[in-house]
Amino acid sequence: MKRLTPKLTDLAIAITAVILGAGSTVATAIEPCGDFGECKALIEINSSDGDIGFHFLMDGDDLNSARIHDPDGNKVFEDQAKGPLKEQKLTETFAESAEPLCWDSPDAEEDDEIVTLEEFLDRWTAGTYVFTGSGDEGEKSEGETELTYELPAAPTDLGFDDSIVTWSAGSDLGNCASYAELAAMVAEDALPVHPVDVAVDSWEIVLEPDLDDGDPLGKLKFSVRVAGDAETLAVSVPAEFLANFEDDTPGKFEVGALGGEDNATFTEEFICINEVEGCEDD
Repeated sequence: MKRLTPKLTDLAIAITAVILGAGSTVATAIEPCGDFGECKALIEINSSDGDIGFHFLMDGDDLNSARIHDPDGNKVFEDQAKGPLKEQKLTETFAESAEPLCWDSPDAEEDDEIVTLEEFLDRWTAGTYVFTGSGDEGEKSEGETELTYELPAAPTDLGFDDSIVTWSAGSDLGNCASYAELAAMVAEDALPVHPVDVAVDSWEIVLEPDLDDGDPLGKLKFSVRVAGDAETLAVSVPAEFLANFEDDTPGKFEVGALGGEDNATFTEEFICINEVEGCEDD
């Protein structure tokens, strides 16, 4: 297990200021979408594992069915309520596609699908995605949202020291695409902008233990978002959260860069929570 132990004691005051100052700019507000309370379509990349997926969310009222069409008019999703669910109605629907590897990982299984970034973008057209729904009396709901190819660069230089998480803005998409590969895609008009130039609207930090299935402590999770333009890229994990775990509890944390109409790129690291003697290597 990789251990990250940068010396960060001088950052405590600055970290507090970042968290308190970020409250008014964290991207948590609901975005109206026509007749829907909210609808989104986005691309999510895990730069560490090297996988990529399509995610969507719709939030409507009293729906019996819901559909999504891509910019080319192709239906990419349909949901139909039946039985007691039809009586109860649909409201919020969130789903994510399978997340195939975007690189030839040495840990890949023989039958694992490899979908490169270029192939993924060919599959999911950028542009306006139309969300529609219908109710009992045939009433229709409709909304639109944009899917873009503006992919924020993967956070880098992740660090964890006792209770402080730090990171830096990156310049590529990790295992999904290098800086040079992305530059070539921009030159070929396969990407509208290099990820290093995509503004980060907010950073999402999630820390959790890495425990066996069935351990109730494995469900505990610390999660927070801070402003993308924060001067100090660091947050402090509350002592009350860390106190739930024994010394040398294996864990992991991830930092996500959110931008480009909610597209997200995450980087993760394994850590040792409440480290005293150290966690065993995986």
